Amino acid sequence: MPRIIHFEIPADNVERAKVFYEKAFGWQINKYPGMEYHGVGTTPVDQKTQMPTEPGAINGGMTKRQDPVKNTVITIDVSDIDSTLRTVEKLGGKTIQKKQAVADMGFTGYFKDTEGNIVGLWQNAQPRR
Repeated sequence: MPRIIHFEIPADNVERAKVFYEKAFGWQINKYPGMEYHGVGTTPVDQKTQMPTEPGAINGGMTKRQDPVKNTVITIDVSDIDSTLRTVEKLGGKTIQKKQAVADMGFTGYFKDTEGNIVGLWQNAQPRR
């Protein structure tokens, strides 16, 4: 079953938002090298896999507010973004951003559900075992 694995918080002023979340919740927020994107650590991770060590826990990201991420977004882990977007459209949703590579880590995409919510999709670069 696809599960929620990530969240994204858009910000008009990323540095201001970073300070807010670090001070309010103790989250660790660090910019990814070569990207205008910050990782948001809310829970401990395995040093080898970088996956949360607590079942059900997720980490996220922070970026400048822009299309398609204008409001907080949840991201769902799927095995095939293209197939998922076809299913979403058959069910009345709309593709907002087609599959795009994220460095060598994987792929992202976004859709609008039948209620107008923007939802993210993630596909790992390496097939699941």
